[in-house]
This record gives sequence, structure tokens and C-alpha cells, in this order.
Amino acid sequence: MKSITALALLVSAAQAAPHYTFPHLDGTADWSSVRQTANFQSNGPVTDVSSEAIRCYENAGVTGAPDTTTVAAGGSVTFVAAPSIYHPGALSAYMAKVPSGSTAATWDGSGSVWFKVFQDMPSVADGQYTWPSNGKSELAFTVPSCLAEGDYLFRIEHVALHSASSAGGAQFYISCAQLHVTGGSGSKTPSGLVAFPGAYSATDPGILINIYNNGGKAYQPAGPAVFSC
Repeated sequence: MKSITALALLVSAAQAAPHYTFPHLDGTADWSSVRQTANFQSNGPVTDVSSEAIRCYENAGVTGAPDTTTVAAGGSVTFVAAPSIYHPGALSAYMAKVPSGSTAATWDGSGSVWFKVFQDMPSVADGQYTWPSNGKSELAFTVPSCLAEGDYLFRIEHVALHSASSAGGAQFYISCAQLHVTGGSGSKTPSGLVAFPGAYSATDPGILINIYNNGGKAYQPAGPAVFSC
């Protein structure tokens, strides 16, 4: 019986190993300024782009994280993956300004408020894509210097595309960090605002795709263009 139980545990661990989370920012504890996600134990992905989980994938009953990390506009935010990005796919990052009367810890991020601040692109060889984020355990992003000061949510998203040749096969790994941005000039208003859910369709070419045989076509990321100062 013990050997059967041990084997079952090994199989379970092997199945979970390819999945991952983004539990903290560099220099902070797990789920301190990053909102605890529903997959904090299972590491499983979101697969329904029309679900509320596609926004921040928050664990049921969890309202915000206990801390908010302060970062200077023009500075960097580094998410740590646990254990690392295992699957090939597109890495992106979004921010949303917390409205007056709310804080990064209390706001739910609803509405057309999210703007993209980062998108990586793959190289293509022999009809196959290779992304620069594959295998990484730390992902650094720059906070635009032209943003207004204040509280923001910062959303990291990695969409694993190894099984994305059929609708619903793309796997989204998501976390939202709570930030307080200082020193921003406020000289430019973010554009290309989208809502989650709403920003993506299951049939978008960057989500429904065979990455191993796509005829060498350029990859088309889902969502808006990257906002820049």
C-alpha cells in the first residue's frame, strides 16, 4: 500500500511540475504584495478567457494582498516565477490606475482600465516559435516614466501555447501585484485600454495557434499594442 501511495504522489508531482505561479516580486515574500491566486497550491492555469479569473486569478475569498510595493516611475518591477516558466508562449504585462477613492489593496480592477506595458516576441525557425521568456524564473518590466503618481495594479501574464491548436487549449498563468508609483511625470495618458475579461477571444490568432507548424508566419499577440511614453 505504501508503495502504491508513493507512486501516486510521484505521478501527481510529475503532472504538476510543468505548471507555475508568479507568487512574489523580487525582495518580497510570497503573496505579500502580489494577490494570492487560485492556483497557489495546484499551479494550474486559466483556460477560459471569458471568465473573471482572466483578470487577476485571485483565490476565492481573498480581497487584495496585505502589502503594496513602492516603485519609482521609470524603475523596474521584477516578478519571480515558481519554479520557472516551463512552457513556450507569450509573456506580457499590463497596468491599471487605481481610481480615486480606492487603493491598490481594495480595488478589483474591473472595467476598461488596463494598458499593456510589455510584450515579448518569438523568433521563428523552421515554422516553430521560440520565446525569450521560456525557462526564466525572474521577469523584469519597466514602469513607464510618464505615468501619473498613485496606486496601480500590475498584471503579469504568460500564455502557454504548447496545446493551443484547439480552442481552450491555451493556458494562462497570471498574477497581479499592488504598486504605489512615485515620481511619475503624468505627461501622457495611457491608451489602448482594455477590460479583463473582454480583451481576448478564444479564437484570437495569438491564442488559437499551432506554434509547432504555423508556416513561419509572424506571431500576432493578443490584446492591444504596448503603451509607451
